[in-house]
Amino acid sequence: MRDKVIEILRESSFMAIATNRPDGWPQCTSVGYANEELLIYFVISRTSQKFANIQGDDKVSIAIGRDVHVPSSIRGLSLAARASEVRDDKQRRRAIKLLLERRPALKRLEPPHPDHSAVMRASPEIISVLDYSQGFGHSDLLTVGAGIVQMTAARDDDWGYGAVLKPTV
Repeated sequence: MRDKVIEILRESSFMAIATNRPDGWPQCTSVGYANEELLIYFVISRTSQKFANIQGDDKVSIAIGRDVHVPSSIRGLSLAARASEVRDDKQRRRAIKLLLERRPALKRLEPPHPDHSAVMRASPEIISVLDYSQGFGHSDLLTVGAGIVQMTAARDDDWGYGAVLKPTV
């Protein structure tokens, strides 16, 4: 299942991250990302609400997926993670290199400067793996800890749509 998570991270193009605001309201925004195994990297402004929120509470929720036209091809991830700034210069350069490899268009911009931009990492603790090819609403729940991934039984949510796809008009 770990390989499936990494495959979904590689094939997906969209990440939304939800942080906890000081007033209790969640804040969700989209960011570009790169990953190394299960570790997710992203860059945010030091003056952003996201950065302030993470400084106050490192717990984040992340949704990763891509646009699909056939519901049975939905694959994505929902993650509960801890976010922190990458402060080691060598690791920071590595994370930026991974981001530039994933998003070559970013090479046209000035590289993220440490005075303005924070390179962040998200370490997943709980991963919900959505794979509708296994049934509409199918998900597997993984718990990550100390390099060990534990999986609970699969869950299928019945949204009442039925399993048969009808032609679109």
